Amino acid sequence: MSERFFKGIIMQFDRAKLTGVVLAGGRARRMGGEDKGLVLFKGRPLVAYALDALGAVADEILINANRNRAVYAGFGHPVIADRTASFDGPLAGLLSAMQAAKTPYIVTVPCDSPLVTGDLLHRLVTAFLAEHADIAVARDSERLHPVFLCLRRDLVQSLEAYLGSGQRKIDSWLDQHKLAFADYADRPELFVNVNTAEELAALQQRS
Repeated sequence: MSERFFKGIIMQFDRAKLTGVVLAGGRARRMGGEDKGLVLFKGRPLVAYALDALGAVADEILINANRNRAVYAGFGHPVIADRTASFDGPLAGLLSAMQAAKTPYIVTVPCDSPLVTGDLLHRLVTAFLAEHADIAVARDSERLHPVFLCLRRDLVQSLEAYLGSGQRKIDSWLDQHKLAFADYADRPELFVNVNTAEELAALQQRS
């Protein structure tokens, strides 16, 4: 099905029911400790690409960040930190976003995938709506991309309990719920993420 079809579906959905969330709260050890969301790719911070994509599907956007919060606030969206200072991974950022959001649904993207597009997120939201799922997750022909999600905000208590039990693996939490899979077998390159300076340089040369 065409991207025009996917866009038609999402246009029928009230954007005001979606909050977009950029997950930018990691330590970025492999990037030498730099705050990845603020690293430049083609002259723009990585987080800017995520914000552009989310703006295609959601009226409200939150940025989950644990460092440089004043800098992130300069992008014009509320900034929320994890509830703990221990950098507990993407689920900790998701939990903070679910607690802060006012809408019934949330769409998440990481801050380090600059090829993410609004079309990618249209497809994700469409899968979520079409299958009446708890959570929709992106998948290409080889693997899941579990930080690209569309989910119900009322799963917040489930996530609180999961993290409260000491667990951190995102796949295990997803498996507790009714999942829909948004198929990106035709566009796996959209999920390229930047973890090191070398990967950043290579992507700049390719793109």
